This record gives sequence, structure tokens and C-alpha cells, in this order.
Amino acid sequence: MVRGLLCVALLFITVTARAETWPDTDWVKGPPLSGPAVEALETYAFPARDDATRQGIRTDALLVIRDGQVIYERYAAPTTASTPHLTWSISKSLMATVLGVAYGDNRFKLSDPVARFYPPMKQHPTVTMADLLHWASGLDWQEDYEYAPLKSSVVAMLYTRGRSDMAEFAANSDSFSAPGQAFRYSSGDSNLLSAALKGMLGHKAYMSYPWDVLFQPLGIRNATWETDADETFVASSYAYLTARDLARVGLLMARDGRWHQQQLLPKEWVAFNRQPFAHYNTGQDEAVPGGHWWLNQGTPKPWPDAPADTFAALGHWGQALFIMPAEHVVIVRYGDDRDGTYRHNELLKRVLAAVQP
Repeated sequence: MVRGLLCVALLFITVTARAETWPDTDWVKGPPLSGPAVEALETYAFPARDDATRQGIRTDALLVIRDGQVIYERYAAPTTASTPHLTWSISKSLMATVLGVAYGDNRFKLSDPVARFYPPMKQHPTVTMADLLHWASGLDWQEDYEYAPLKSSVVAMLYTRGRSDMAEFAANSDSFSAPGQAFRYSSGDSNLLSAALKGMLGHKAYMSYPWDVLFQPLGIRNATWETDADETFVASSYAYLTARDLARVGLLMARDGRWHQQQLLPKEWVAFNRQPFAHYNTGQDEAVPGGHWWLNQGTPKPWPDAPADTFAALGHWGQALFIMPAEHVVIVRYGDDRDGTYRHNELLKRVLAAVQP
């Protein structure tokens, strides 16, 4: 009898320990991190820096969630917990998440030609939605930033010739390969996805769609997403969220698209996001592309000190949302790193050391 009661008690403790915690209006706070490993993390993430020269690491926000609870949070002025931060290319993964809801509502198939939803792509009739999500449209695109601005497709799209209608600018690109056969990272592909979504929904529904189907269900109350002059969301670059709100997207993805009891994203969509693009060659970019997310796969792993199931949304100058499903950890890091000294793997290694029990 006593042995039976002990078994029941142990089962209850195990179930209780694994009970899910979800943020409501705000996040639940768990036991805060402390000790030498946390000091080592902060030494790396928040060093003294001369902002006048923009040299060295500058972290604006670092937030660590474990089991749905905030266990570490720090900001550097002027960023605060309530500051929507420019996410840069994290916006691409946000668009993929919004598209996941549309996919679950049967608004498109991965095999659908993009031209079905966005007529300017009729000049590239065989490019599919999956091709765009893999950054494998075959369109000839140069994703250089400040290092080669005169040859940069993305600089021209965002700031000069293409800024009034960014998707049309991308659609007018020449081809360099057959669609689906070669990876070439492209902000143009991401903005074509945004235009395709508008074609699926119609303009009126599209303008509130990210809020209606993603931000509001997740409890995100302070999101901004800029559009171009054609009122198409700049999916490549211009979404702004607080660190706490971006972590909600991370928790959604960590739990296979489920939010509380609602399957907001189909599990098969999250699985697609986390499936490596078959024609990617190791070393082409910082990490392995999935469906508009980045994966810690390949040999060698992009982030060798992180678990193999780690995946991420990444943005220019050190923006990052990392998801570690097996560790039940979500990390948001905002920054402004311009001299190349910051490394994602070093941050991840130190976070993992700090969260070890």
C-alpha cells in the first residue's frame, strides 16, 4: 500500500514538473539565473563599449525563457522591456509564421506557383511558394549590404529603385538557375511571399492579417510592421517587436505551433520550417536554411555548442530568436553589432552554461 502511494506521488510530481506554463498578459517569472556562469554570460553580452566608434559587442536586450517562464532578462538603454526593436531579417521568419496560419486554412499549397497569387511573377511561372520559402527562387539577387552597396539588390529594393514596390522590383529580376535547385539568400524572395499573401487574402483582410491570426492570439500587443508604398508588408526587414513579444513566437514554434489548446500552426508546417533545404551546400551562409528559418544542422554544425535541434530566426547586426525544443529554452537577443566580433555560438554556449541546473 505504501509503495503504491509512493508511486502515485512520484507520478504526480513528474506530471506537475512537466506542466506547461504559458504567458498571459505578461510572462510568468521563474527562478532567476545566478552564479559565475551568469557573470560570464554578461561579460560577453554586455561589455563596456564606446558607442561613438561602434566597435565591439552591443547587446540591447537578452531574454531567456525556460519552460515558458522568464529566467533571465536584461536591457541596455535606450532599449527597455516595452521597446519594440527593429528585427531586421527576423521579419522573414515572422512572415513564414503568418503564412503558416494561411497554409492551415488551405489558402495555398507549397507546390502552388507564386504567379497564381501575384501576377507580376508570371515572368517566372514555375517558381513555387516552397521555392521562395527556401530562398531558392532562382532569381538573380545580390544580398550585399554596406560592403558592396552599388551592386546590392537589397539596398536598391529597400532604399532606391525598388522602394515604392519591393515585390515588383524582385519579380523583375533575371534568373540565374532553375527554381528550387540552388540556395541564394534573398530579401526579394521574402517580399514576394508577402505580396503573394496579399493576393490570397485581398488588400483589406491582408492589412490586419498578421495581427488577426498571429499577434493577437499570442497576446502580442505592441507590434509594428512597415509597408512599402504599395502597402505590402516589408517581410524582409521591417517588423518591430519587444523581446518579450518575440519570445511568444519562439514559444509557439518550440511547442510545434500550439498555443495553449489551439493548434495555431499545423504541425506539418513547423516540420517544413525545420526541414533542411535539400540543395543547400554547407558553408553558403551562417546556418542551414529550412522553410524561412535557420537550422543547426550539417557538418560541422553552425553552432557547435548548441543542441542539434536548435533553430532560429536571425537578423542583421546580431538580432536573433533561438529555439531549443529539447532544452525547453527560447532566447531573444537584440543588438547593434557592426564590427564582426559577436558570435551566436559563443552566446549560446554561455546561455546554456548559465541555465544548467
